[in-house]
Amino acid sequence: MSTETMQEQTQATEAMPATPSKSVFRPVVDIVERADELAIVAEMPGVTAEQLEIHFEDGVLRLEGHVEPRRESGARYLLQEYGVGGFFREFQVSDVVDASRITAELGDGVLTLRLPKVEAVKPRKIGVTVK
Repeated sequence: MSTETMQEQTQATEAMPATPSKSVFRPVVDIVERADELAIVAEMPGVTAEQLEIHFEDGVLRLEGHVEPRRESGARYLLQEYGVGGFFREFQVSDVVDASRITAELGDGVLTLRLPKVEAVKPRKIGVTVK
């Protein structure tokens, strides 16, 4: 299955939850296809595991996180460009993914989701027997 086909089957939606007073960011992602899995790598700087929720339901994978404002006692911020608020992204996932085996790992502001493919769609070599 080609990467283009997989990207068509696993598309991000633009829908974001309504939050009147807080910023909501759309994390930048890479989607990588390997023979046995898809991997989604998302930038979520400042989000901790406790502030991150990942849900999979009805073929939709939803990432939600939140970054609290950072304040250092006795310091005066001269410039503050680092965003605070919520992170939100949804992906429509096809049935090539084994939802029961999805895993997530967070480190250094990067979330890596591994979506293993079901056995039926993994490429395999078929041996030829001689009669």
